[in-house]
Amino acid sequence: MKNAYIHIPFCTKKCRYCSFVSYPTLEKKEDYLSALKREIQSRYKGEILETLYIGGGTPSVLSPCEINEIISLFNTDKNTEITMEFNPENKISADYNINRLSIGCQTFNNDILKLIGRRHDCYDVINTVNNAKNSGYKNISLDFIYGLPKQTVKMFEDDLRKAVTLGVQHISLYGLKIEEGCYFYGHKPENLPDNDIQADMYLKAIEVLTDLDFEHYEISNFAKKGYESKHNLNYWNNSTYYGFGVAAHGYENNVRYSNICDLDEYIENPIKFDEYNELTKEEQLEEEIFLGFRKMSGIDVQKINDSFNIDFESKYEDVLKKYKKYIISTDKGYALNVDGILISNTILAEFLED
Repeated sequence: MKNAYIHIPFCTKKCRYCSFVSYPTLEKKEDYLSALKREIQSRYKGEILETLYIGGGTPSVLSPCEINEIISLFNTDKNTEITMEFNPENKISADYNINRLSIGCQTFNNDILKLIGRRHDCYDVINTVNNAKNSGYKNISLDFIYGLPKQTVKMFEDDLRKAVTLGVQHISLYGLKIEEGCYFYGHKPENLPDNDIQADMYLKAIEVLTDLDFEHYEISNFAKKGYESKHNLNYWNNSTYYGFGVAAHGYENNVRYSNICDLDEYIENPIKFDEYNELTKEEQLEEEIFLGFRKMSGIDVQKINDSFNIDFESKYEDVLKKYKKYIISTDKGYALNVDGILISNTILAEFLED
C-alpha cells in the first residue's frame, strides 16, 4: 500500500453540475479533521508513499497549515508525488508541502462559468497558474469539462489552446454528466450539446493537444512527457491504495471498500465502512481489463495470463474479432484506437459479459 487518497468534503458553494459528496459549509471542519486524523492513525501502516492525492470538495478552502498537518501523518520522501486539488478563487502560496497542483478551470468562458455556478473567472485561472509557477510549483494540471451549456466545439478548442499557452504540464478532460444529486438534475440547463457534439469536442481535444506535444496517455488525460499523474496511473494499473475521509474509496488485498457518506456519521465513527466487498477472481480479471483499456498503452496480455491463469486471446476471441476495427495490437497486448474510445462502454461491456 504505497498510495493514498484523502477526501476533503468542504466547498464555499456547490457547483451546479456537482454530485460528489461535499458540503458548502466549514462549520464542522475542526471535527472532521479530527476524525480524519483518527482514521489515518488507525488504518495507515506507515509505508513510504509513492503518491498522496488530496481531493474534494475543495481542499484549497483549508489553510496551508491544515493541509500540511494532514500530510505530516504520512511517511513521504523526495520522490513522493503529492497532489492537491485547487480552486482558482483561493489564494495559492508556496507554503503547501505539495509538489503537484490540479486546478479546476472547467472553461475560460466567463458566461459559462457563471451559468454552471463556478466562483471564479478566467482571469483567476490565469493568475493562479502564474502565481503557482512563481511560487515554485513545476507540475500543474488544469481540469476542463466539455459538453457544457451553450458550449461549442470552437469554444472548447479555444479553452485548450489557452491552457497550453499558460505552460501547464497536464490537462484532464471530463464530459459533462448530469447525475442525481446535482442542481442541474432537477433544473436541466438549456442548449446542452448532444452526444455527437460531445464526441466532436473530444476528438478535437485529441487533435489539438497531441499536435501541441501533449501525450494522450489515458482516455481523459494528456501530459507533457514525464508529467503523467502517477496517482491516477496507479488506479488504472489496478493497484492498491488507501482511501481516507468521508465517502472515500480504497482498494487493499482484493477488497474494494468505501467509507461512510454521511458527514456526521463519519465524524462519530471514522473507521466504519459503508461497503466492504472482497472481489472474486473473475471480478479481479474484469477490473484488470476494464481499467487497463483506459490507458492508451492498453492491457498487458502476458501479465493477465500469468495473474489469472487464462489464455486471454482464446477466452475473448469472439470479442476481439467483433471489434477488430476498434482494437489495435501493441507490443504487450491490445489497446483501443480513437474510434474504440468513443464506444468504449459498449466494447468493455462485452468483455465483462464474456
